[in-house]
Amino acid sequence: MNKKSLVGLNLSELQEFVLSLGGSKFRATQIYNGIYLKSYKSFDEMTDLPLSFREQLNEQCELSDVKLKDKQVSSDGTMKFLFELADGNVTEAVLMRFDNRANLTACISSQVGCPMGCSFCATAKLGFKRNLTTDEILKQIYLIQADTTLKVTNIVFMGQGEPLLNLDNVLPAIDRLREDFKIGSRRITVSTCGIIPGIKKLAEIKFQPTVAISLHSANPEIRQSVMPVEKKYKIKDVVEELRKLTVVTGRRVTIEYILIKDLNDSPKAAKELCELISKLKCNVNLILYNENEYCDYKKPTRDAVLKFKCIVEASGKKVTVRLERGADIDAACGQLSSKYKK
Repeated sequence: MNKKSLVGLNLSELQEFVLSLGGSKFRATQIYNGIYLKSYKSFDEMTDLPLSFREQLNEQCELSDVKLKDKQVSSDGTMKFLFELADGNVTEAVLMRFDNRANLTACISSQVGCPMGCSFCATAKLGFKRNLTTDEILKQIYLIQADTTLKVTNIVFMGQGEPLLNLDNVLPAIDRLREDFKIGSRRITVSTCGIIPGIKKLAEIKFQPTVAISLHSANPEIRQSVMPVEKKYKIKDVVEELRKLTVVTGRRVTIEYILIKDLNDSPKAAKELCELISKLKCNVNLILYNENEYCDYKKPTRDAVLKFKCIVEASGKKVTVRLERGADIDAACGQLSSKYKK
Protein backbone atom coordinates (compact mmCIF):
# COMPACT_ATOMS: atom_id res chain seq x y z
CA MET A 1 0.00 0.00 0.00
CA ASN A 2 1.32 3.42 -0.94
CA LYS A 3 1.42 5.61 2.11
CA LYS A 4 -0.04 9.11 1.92
CA SER A 5 2.51 11.91 2.27
CA LEU A 6 1.25 14.62 4.62
CA VAL A 7 3.85 17.36 4.15
CA GLY A 8 2.40 19.65 1.52
CA LEU A 9 -1.21 19.38 2.69
CA ASN A 10 -2.71 22.61 3.98
CA LEU A 11 -4.78 22.73 7.15
CA SER A 12 -8.16 22.11 5.47
CA GLU A 13 -6.73 19.20 3.47
CA LEU A 14 -5.24 17.72 6.63
CA GLN A 15 -8.54 18.12 8.43
CA GLU A 16 -10.39 16.31 5.64
CA PHE A 17 -7.86 13.46 5.67
CA VAL A 18 -7.78 13.09 9.47
CA LEU A 19 -11.58 13.05 9.57
CA SER A 20 -11.49 10.18 7.05
CA LEU A 21 -9.34 8.26 9.54
CA GLY A 22 -11.88 8.81 12.29
CA GLY A 23 -9.91 11.62 13.91
CA SER A 24 -10.96 15.20 14.62
CA LYS A 25 -10.12 18.64 13.28
CA PHE A 26 -8.27 19.26 16.53
CA ARG A 27 -5.97 16.29 15.83
CA ALA A 28 -5.41 17.62 12.31
CA THR A 29 -4.31 20.97 13.74
CA GLN A 30 -1.86 19.17 16.03
CA ILE A 31 -0.35 17.36 13.03
CA TYR A 32 -0.26 20.60 11.04
CA ASN A 33 1.68 22.34 13.81
CA GLY A 34 3.96 19.33 14.15
CA ILE A 35 4.85 19.53 10.45
CA TYR A 36 5.11 23.24 9.71
CA LEU A 37 5.94 24.85 13.05
CA LYS A 38 7.90 22.11 14.82
CA SER A 39 9.20 20.10 11.82
CA TYR A 40 8.96 16.74 13.58
CA LYS A 41 10.80 13.93 11.82
CA SER A 42 8.23 11.27 12.64
CA PHE A 43 4.73 10.75 13.98
CA ASP A 44 6.29 9.25 17.10
CA GLU A 45 7.59 12.69 18.04
CA MET A 46 4.03 14.03 18.06
CA THR A 47 3.47 12.95 21.64
CA ASP A 48 0.42 15.21 21.98
CA LEU A 49 -1.36 12.64 19.78
CA PRO A 50 -2.75 9.43 21.37
CA LEU A 51 -0.45 6.43 20.92
CA SER A 52 -3.13 4.47 19.05
CA PHE A 53 -3.60 7.32 16.57
CA ARG A 54 0.16 7.62 16.02
CA GLU A 55 0.27 3.91 15.27
CA GLN A 56 -2.56 4.35 12.75
CA LEU A 57 -0.71 7.23 11.10
CA ASN A 58 2.49 5.15 10.86
CA GLU A 59 0.57 2.36 9.15
CA GLN A 60 -1.20 4.53 6.58
CA CYS A 61 0.93 7.67 6.13
CA GLU A 62 4.40 9.13 5.92
CA LEU A 63 5.44 12.68 6.58
CA SER A 64 7.37 13.07 3.32
CA ASP A 65 7.96 10.91 0.25
CA VAL A 66 10.97 13.14 -0.54
CA LYS A 67 13.99 11.86 1.39
CA LEU A 68 17.29 13.39 2.50
CA LYS A 69 19.86 11.49 0.41
CA ASP A 70 23.08 13.29 1.34
CA LYS A 71 24.30 16.27 3.34
CA GLN A 72 27.55 18.21 3.42
CA VAL A 73 28.55 20.75 6.08
CA SER A 74 31.11 23.48 5.38
CA SER A 75 33.61 24.83 7.90
CA ASP A 76 31.65 28.13 7.73
CA GLY A 77 28.42 26.36 8.72
CA THR A 78 26.87 26.25 5.25
CA MET A 79 24.92 23.05 4.67
CA LYS A 80 24.26 21.42 1.28
CA PHE A 81 21.37 18.97 1.02
CA LEU A 82 20.67 16.39 -1.67
CA PHE A 83 17.07 15.23 -1.82
CA GLU A 84 15.79 12.10 -3.54
CA LEU A 85 12.31 12.50 -4.99
CA ALA A 86 9.70 9.76 -5.12
CA ASP A 87 10.52 9.02 -8.78
CA GLY A 88 14.25 8.61 -8.07
CA ASN A 89 15.32 12.03 -9.39
CA VAL A 90 17.42 14.23 -7.12
CA THR A 91 17.52 17.95 -6.40
CA GLU A 92 19.41 20.25 -4.05
CA ALA A 93 19.14 23.00 -1.47
CA VAL A 94 21.63 25.01 0.60
CA LEU A 95 21.22 26.50 4.07
CA MET A 96 23.32 29.60 4.79
CA ARG A 97 23.91 31.92 7.72
CA PHE A 98 25.62 35.30 7.24
CA ASP A 99 27.56 37.47 9.69
CA ASN A 100 26.40 35.52 12.73
CA ARG A 101 22.91 36.87 12.25
CA ALA A 102 19.89 34.91 13.41
CA ASN A 103 18.54 34.80 9.85
CA LEU A 104 18.85 31.44 8.12
CA THR A 105 18.55 31.53 4.34
CA ALA A 106 17.53 28.44 2.39
CA CYS A 107 18.46 28.41 -1.30
CA ILE A 108 15.98 25.98 -2.86
CA SER A 109 15.32 24.43 -6.26
CA SER A 110 12.30 24.82 -8.54
CA GLN A 111 13.19 22.18 -11.15
CA VAL A 112 15.13 18.94 -11.47
CA GLY A 113 18.13 20.13 -13.46
CA CYS A 114 17.75 23.23 -15.61
CA PRO A 115 16.93 23.90 -19.29
CA MET A 116 18.77 27.25 -19.55
CA GLY A 117 22.26 25.91 -20.33
CA CYS A 118 24.34 28.67 -18.68
CA SER A 119 27.98 27.75 -19.26
CA PHE A 120 29.18 28.74 -15.77
CA CYS A 121 26.62 26.60 -13.92
CA ALA A 122 27.16 22.99 -12.83
CA THR A 123 23.40 22.36 -12.96
CA ALA A 124 23.47 22.98 -16.71
CA LYS A 125 25.61 19.87 -17.10
CA LEU A 126 22.74 17.82 -15.69
CA GLY A 127 20.27 18.92 -18.35
CA PHE A 128 16.57 19.35 -17.61
CA LYS A 129 14.42 16.54 -16.19
CA ARG A 130 11.16 18.11 -15.03
CA ASN A 131 9.48 20.77 -12.91
CA LEU A 132 9.19 20.29 -9.18
CA THR A 133 5.65 20.15 -7.85
CA THR A 134 4.41 22.59 -5.23
CA ASP A 135 4.64 19.85 -2.59
CA GLU A 136 8.22 18.98 -3.58
CA ILE A 137 9.24 22.62 -3.24
CA LEU A 138 7.73 22.80 0.25
CA LYS A 139 9.29 19.50 1.31
CA GLN A 140 12.76 20.98 0.82
CA ILE A 141 12.06 23.46 3.62
CA TYR A 142 10.44 20.85 5.83
CA LEU A 143 13.37 18.43 5.46
CA ILE A 144 15.95 21.15 6.15
CA GLN A 145 14.14 22.16 9.32
CA ALA A 146 13.54 18.56 10.42
CA ASP A 147 17.19 17.63 9.91
CA THR A 148 18.72 20.71 11.54
CA THR A 149 16.00 21.60 14.10
CA LEU A 150 16.55 25.19 12.90
CA LYS A 151 13.91 27.62 11.66
CA VAL A 152 14.38 28.84 8.09
CA THR A 153 13.68 32.58 8.00
CA ASN A 154 14.53 33.51 4.40
CA ILE A 155 13.98 31.74 1.08
CA VAL A 156 15.76 32.28 -2.22
CA PHE A 157 14.72 30.41 -5.34
CA MET A 158 18.27 30.24 -6.67
CA GLY A 159 18.88 26.50 -6.63
CA GLN A 160 18.38 24.18 -9.57
CA GLY A 161 16.09 25.39 -12.31
CA GLU A 162 14.48 28.55 -13.70
CA PRO A 163 11.58 29.49 -11.37
CA LEU A 164 9.71 31.57 -13.95
CA LEU A 165 9.37 28.48 -16.16
CA ASN A 166 7.53 26.76 -13.29
CA LEU A 167 5.26 29.51 -11.99
CA ASP A 168 2.29 27.13 -11.82
CA ASN A 169 4.05 25.44 -8.90
CA VAL A 170 6.33 28.20 -7.61
CA LEU A 171 3.56 30.76 -6.98
CA PRO A 172 1.37 28.35 -4.95
CA ALA A 173 4.50 27.26 -3.06
CA ILE A 174 5.23 30.88 -2.13
CA ASP A 175 1.66 31.27 -0.86
CA ARG A 176 2.16 28.17 1.27
CA LEU A 177 5.55 29.34 2.55
CA ARG A 178 3.80 32.44 3.85
CA GLU A 179 0.71 30.66 5.16
CA ASP A 180 2.18 27.47 6.65
CA PHE A 181 5.86 28.17 7.35
CA LYS A 182 5.14 31.79 8.36
CA ILE A 183 7.82 33.27 6.09
CA GLY A 184 6.88 36.79 4.97
CA SER A 185 6.95 38.04 1.37
CA ARG A 186 9.87 40.39 2.06
CA ARG A 187 11.95 37.38 3.10
CA ILE A 188 11.40 35.52 -0.18
CA THR A 189 13.42 36.10 -3.36
CA VAL A 190 12.79 34.60 -6.78
CA SER A 191 15.70 34.66 -9.23
CA THR A 192 15.36 34.50 -12.99
CA CYS A 193 17.80 34.56 -15.89
CA GLY A 194 15.32 36.80 -17.73
CA ILE A 195 12.11 35.03 -18.82
CA ILE A 196 10.06 37.97 -20.08
CA PRO A 197 6.60 36.27 -20.07
CA GLY A 198 7.23 35.28 -16.46
CA ILE A 199 8.24 38.82 -15.48
CA LYS A 200 5.06 40.12 -17.13
CA LYS A 201 3.04 37.62 -15.10
CA LEU A 202 4.64 38.83 -11.87
CA ALA A 203 3.74 42.39 -12.81
CA GLU A 204 0.12 41.36 -13.45
CA ILE A 205 -0.23 39.94 -9.93
CA LYS A 206 1.78 42.78 -8.32
CA PHE A 207 4.27 40.28 -6.93
CA GLN A 208 5.60 41.38 -3.53
CA PRO A 209 8.56 39.06 -2.88
CA THR A 210 11.90 40.28 -4.23
CA VAL A 211 12.74 39.53 -7.86
CA ALA A 212 16.39 38.99 -8.75
CA ILE A 213 17.82 38.92 -12.25
CA SER A 214 20.85 36.79 -13.05
CA LEU A 215 22.47 39.34 -15.32
CA HIS A 216 26.23 38.55 -15.33
CA SER A 217 27.05 40.80 -18.28
CA ALA A 218 25.53 43.95 -19.74
CA ASN A 219 27.29 43.22 -23.03
CA PRO A 220 24.84 41.21 -25.18
CA GLU A 221 27.59 39.27 -26.97
CA ILE A 222 29.36 38.26 -23.77
CA ARG A 223 26.08 37.46 -22.05
CA GLN A 224 24.94 35.29 -24.94
CA SER A 225 28.24 33.40 -24.85
CA VAL A 226 27.54 32.28 -21.28
CA MET A 227 23.74 32.51 -21.13
CA PRO A 228 21.88 31.16 -24.19
CA VAL A 229 18.66 32.81 -22.94
CA GLU A 230 20.05 36.07 -24.36
CA LYS A 231 19.25 34.77 -27.85
CA LYS A 232 15.53 34.77 -27.05
CA TYR A 233 15.17 37.47 -24.42
CA LYS A 234 17.54 40.40 -24.95
CA ILE A 235 18.91 41.87 -21.73
CA LYS A 236 17.80 45.43 -22.63
CA ASP A 237 14.24 44.15 -23.05
CA VAL A 238 14.48 42.19 -19.81
CA VAL A 239 15.62 45.29 -17.90
CA GLU A 240 12.74 47.29 -19.38
CA GLU A 241 10.23 44.67 -18.18
CA LEU A 242 11.86 44.74 -14.76
CA ARG A 243 11.49 48.53 -14.73
CA LYS A 244 7.76 48.14 -15.42
CA LEU A 245 7.59 45.54 -12.63
CA THR A 246 9.10 47.96 -10.09
CA VAL A 247 6.54 50.59 -11.07
CA VAL A 248 3.55 48.36 -10.29
CA THR A 249 5.01 46.65 -7.20
CA GLY A 250 6.94 49.55 -5.67
CA ARG A 251 9.71 47.04 -4.93
CA ARG A 252 13.36 47.16 -5.91
CA VAL A 253 14.78 44.28 -7.92
CA THR A 254 18.17 42.74 -7.24
CA ILE A 255 20.85 42.52 -9.90
CA GLU A 256 22.81 39.28 -9.45
CA TYR A 257 26.19 39.56 -11.12
CA ILE A 258 28.67 36.69 -10.94
CA LEU A 259 32.19 38.06 -11.42
CA ILE A 260 34.29 35.73 -13.57
CA LYS A 261 37.97 36.41 -14.07
CA ASP A 262 38.88 37.93 -17.45
CA LEU A 263 35.31 37.58 -18.73
CA ASN A 264 33.05 40.16 -17.10
CA ASP A 265 35.10 41.71 -14.26
CA SER A 266 36.77 44.63 -16.04
CA PRO A 267 36.14 48.36 -15.43
CA LYS A 268 34.64 48.49 -18.93
CA ALA A 269 32.15 45.76 -17.95
CA ALA A 270 31.26 47.69 -14.79
CA LYS A 271 30.56 50.85 -16.80
CA GLU A 272 28.38 48.90 -19.25
CA LEU A 273 26.40 47.58 -16.29
CA CYS A 274 25.93 51.09 -14.89
CA GLU A 275 24.55 52.30 -18.20
CA LEU A 276 22.19 49.34 -18.59
CA ILE A 277 20.59 49.67 -15.14
CA SER A 278 20.73 53.47 -14.80
CA LYS A 279 16.94 53.85 -14.89
CA LEU A 280 16.15 50.67 -12.94
CA LYS A 281 15.13 50.76 -9.27
CA CYS A 282 17.57 48.12 -8.05
CA ASN A 283 20.35 46.96 -5.78
CA VAL A 284 23.42 45.14 -7.11
CA ASN A 285 24.74 41.93 -5.60
CA LEU A 286 28.22 40.96 -6.78
CA ILE A 287 29.06 37.27 -6.47
CA LEU A 288 32.52 35.76 -6.73
CA TYR A 289 32.50 32.79 -9.07
CA ASN A 290 32.42 29.46 -7.21
CA GLU A 291 35.05 27.36 -8.99
CA ASN A 292 34.11 23.73 -9.62
CA GLU A 293 35.31 20.74 -11.61
CA TYR A 294 32.52 21.03 -14.18
CA CYS A 295 33.44 24.49 -15.53
CA ASP A 296 36.75 26.12 -16.47
CA TYR A 297 35.99 29.66 -15.24
CA LYS A 298 38.06 31.24 -12.48
CA LYS A 299 37.35 33.47 -9.49
CA PRO A 300 38.22 37.19 -9.98
CA THR A 301 41.04 38.85 -8.10
CA ARG A 302 40.28 40.93 -5.01
CA ASP A 303 41.52 44.05 -6.81
CA ALA A 304 39.15 43.46 -9.74
CA VAL A 305 36.22 43.01 -7.38
CA LEU A 306 36.95 46.22 -5.48
CA LYS A 307 37.36 48.27 -8.68
CA PHE A 308 34.13 46.85 -10.12
CA LYS A 309 32.25 47.61 -6.89
CA CYS A 310 33.55 51.19 -6.71
CA ILE A 311 32.54 51.97 -10.29
CA VAL A 312 28.97 50.68 -9.82
CA GLU A 313 28.62 52.44 -6.44
CA ALA A 314 29.71 55.70 -8.06
CA SER A 315 26.63 55.44 -10.30
CA GLY A 316 24.42 55.72 -7.21
CA LYS A 317 23.44 52.08 -6.83
CA LYS A 318 23.69 50.19 -3.55
CA VAL A 319 26.26 47.42 -4.09
CA THR A 320 27.05 44.43 -1.92
CA VAL A 321 29.60 41.68 -2.41
CA ARG A 322 28.11 38.37 -1.37
CA LEU A 323 30.20 36.58 1.21
CA GLU A 324 31.53 33.27 -0.03
CA ARG A 325 29.80 30.30 1.51
CA GLY A 326 30.45 26.58 1.19
CA ALA A 327 33.71 26.91 -0.75
CA ASP A 328 35.01 23.67 0.81
CA ILE A 329 31.92 21.63 -0.10
CA ASP A 330 29.85 21.06 -3.27
CA ALA A 331 27.82 24.21 -2.68
CA ALA A 332 27.51 25.43 -6.27
CA CYS A 333 24.20 24.48 -7.90
CA GLY A 334 24.39 21.03 -9.45
CA GLN A 335 27.68 19.90 -7.93
CA LEU A 336 26.27 17.42 -5.44
CA SER A 337 23.70 16.11 -7.94
CA SER A 338 26.43 15.62 -10.52
CA LYS A 339 28.50 13.57 -8.08
CA TYR A 340 25.45 11.49 -7.19
CA LYS A 341 24.71 10.83 -10.87
CA LYS A 342 28.32 9.75 -11.41
